[in-house]
Amino acid sequence: MFKKYNVIVVGAGHAGCEAAAAAANLGSSVLLITMNMGVIAQMSCNPAIGGVAKGQIVREIDAMGGYTGIIADKSTIQFRMLNLSKGPAMWSPRTQNDRMRFAEEWRWQLESIPNLDMWQDTVKEVIVENGRAKGVITSMGIRIESDAVVLTNGTFLNGVIHVGEKKFGGGRTGEKAATGLTEQLVSLGFESGRMKTGTPPRVDGRSLNYSLMEEQWGDEKRGKFSYTKVDTPTEQRCCWITYTNAEVHEVLKTGFEKSPMFTGRIKGLGPRYCPSIEDKINRFAERERHQIFVEPEGFRTVEIYVNGFSTSLPEDVQLKALQLIPGFENAKMYRPGYAIEYDFFPPMQLDLTLETLHVKHLFFAGQINGTTGYEEAAAQGFVAGINAHQRINDLHELILKRSESYIGVLIDDLVTKGTEEPYRMFTSRAEHRLLLRQDNADIRLTPIAHKLGLVSDERLNIVNEKVKNSDDIVDYFRSNSVSTETMNPVLSEKGSSLLTQKTRLFNILSRPQIEIKDLAKADEDLRNYLSQFDEETIEQAEIKVKYESYFEKEMEIVNKMKKMEDKEINPDFDYNSLTSLSIEARQKLLKVKPRTLGQASRISGVSPADISVLMVHMS
Repeated sequence: MFKKYNVIVVGAGHAGCEAAAAAANLGSSVLLITMNMGVIAQMSCNPAIGGVAKGQIVREIDAMGGYTGIIADKSTIQFRMLNLSKGPAMWSPRTQNDRMRFAEEWRWQLESIPNLDMWQDTVKEVIVENGRAKGVITSMGIRIESDAVVLTNGTFLNGVIHVGEKKFGGGRTGEKAATGLTEQLVSLGFESGRMKTGTPPRVDGRSLNYSLMEEQWGDEKRGKFSYTKVDTPTEQRCCWITYTNAEVHEVLKTGFEKSPMFTGRIKGLGPRYCPSIEDKINRFAERERHQIFVEPEGFRTVEIYVNGFSTSLPEDVQLKALQLIPGFENAKMYRPGYAIEYDFFPPMQLDLTLETLHVKHLFFAGQINGTTGYEEAAAQGFVAGINAHQRINDLHELILKRSESYIGVLIDDLVTKGTEEPYRMFTSRAEHRLLLRQDNADIRLTPIAHKLGLVSDERLNIVNEKVKNSDDIVDYFRSNSVSTETMNPVLSEKGSSLLTQKTRLFNILSRPQIEIKDLAKADEDLRNYLSQFDEETIEQAEIKVKYESYFEKEMEIVNKMKKMEDKEINPDFDYNSLTSLSIEARQKLLKVKPRTLGQASRISGVSPADISVLMVHMS
């Protein structure tokens, strides 16, 4: 019935969609298998993309030819650039999205790729022959062969949903769990574990009193994720903020004895940085209130996502507590919040390509690796799809470094350090975050994607033009000066010290309180010169001027580390032969099989002394 495919992708969530698209765009014949064709790219939790560090990941995916940013832009109902009061390393784009349109756009995008097929079914087994993945067997008993398999099962592997004392199998509300696959992988030598996540109730927006809440509008100057030209909706929707109170907390506490979390029925570890409301009021008992974000689900629905109220308490307790929140007095609930437990596979069982160490040509991506978040999943899927194609064609693998992308940080953290709780990306996880900004993802990564064949010559030329033009602007600032008469009125207005003599524009722009628009306001020649460039290029130049010395220091650190990162280790190296290594180091190194000395240095339990032994031996 089925031809043999180059790559089979299991699961059509955010990881699966990016994996299938990437492999197909590189030229592989791809089959994307999903349990339900009606919920491809479903936003299972909040209808939003991006945020702190996550927005940087989305821009990186876009810079390399992925689709998450484009789909998010097309389905945006509100855009905000977070952390603008901080430095550019912290600026993070975020969109509120139309949930239904997001999924619709993703499906249309996938259906527009000629060599990508889809099939609705459940995969119960991976065909493994001689230690290599050769295809899958579905619940319908269909055997489909392939050269590589990418598993992106999300929360569906032996998923169990909890609402109060009720529990039932499911990978998402209204959808059944996937069984059998975990057991087979364990029989092949994989280690598995359990994690949990949760989601808040959804309510009827018509039943809310928004006059009692704080309005939260998007940016007046609309931004976007994609570096390409994308038509975005012209309309924006408002979000709102309200708060819990002592009464809400007391009602929630009445359900604790029936809470699956507090009674121990849930064994899996939940996300530390996105706790349930019952966990918040238990852990932070001193706080009188917690923030609730009231977020529309789309343009053509009244459904509201109650962000900040994730819970698995009994549904009657959920509703009673909700109706004590200002603005929710008459709230009607569409569906209750719930917690879900699911199987995952500790990611130290993966190579940096996301290929498994136990079975060749088998790749894991997304929540199966212990991560949380659409963006983290999409990034892993994108990399896994690329590497599945590269692997079966004996082409150079894609391994992004920590110093060149958040995606590199994400995958290196997972593979090298593992995770015991759902992993979420933060800017603080990236030691070189000043270099990994959302504004320069195209400069960092589009050339890499071009070499792979994922982006066109035209797109690379646009990036090269951006680099050249921003450098030209910086050179203009270095070589042109401005008089005291021209600039002092603006400096006085901005509270900056006045000039006593003609000064170069570069030195003035280096001042923290002065922006490029202030200089252009005062200097007509500069204003005319800048008129030939787009805003993104001008912003790039301004950042280069203001942070030049910081960039130089950061690059010195990167170059020092490069020696260790470039020092490759044979994956079959016998660490037991080095008796000078500590026993723990030998065990951890044999388990992770680091690619480089730099990666080995980041493994928990491998000391600087152990690294010195390795360096001496390798020299």
